[in-house]
Amino acid sequence: MNRQSKRMMERQGGDQPRAAERRTRPQPGTEVKKERTGLRQFFSEVRSELKKVAWPNRQEVINSTVVVLIAIVFMTTLIFGYDYLSSKFVLFLFK
Repeated sequence: MNRQSKRMMERQGGDQPRAAERRTRPQPGTEVKKERTGLRQFFSEVRSELKKVAWPNRQEVINSTVVVLIAIVFMTTLIFGYDYLSSKFVLFLFK
């Protein structure tokens, strides 16, 4: 953030937190303990979230796998070609 935008924020009051966002720090020794979730509740929440996931069908998984494998073969071939040509060029220079 540059000086100009800092000055504009100061003029507009954007550099000060809003009243709702201001938080007071707890006094030392008065820590708020958070309630822990039980194992049964955790797994039931995980299960309900997994039901919301849009899982791909078999054909989509196969298509994605084929695309990834083709991309891997292409990139491997490309990198091998660059490496092979650059090594031949370096050996040509130093002969």
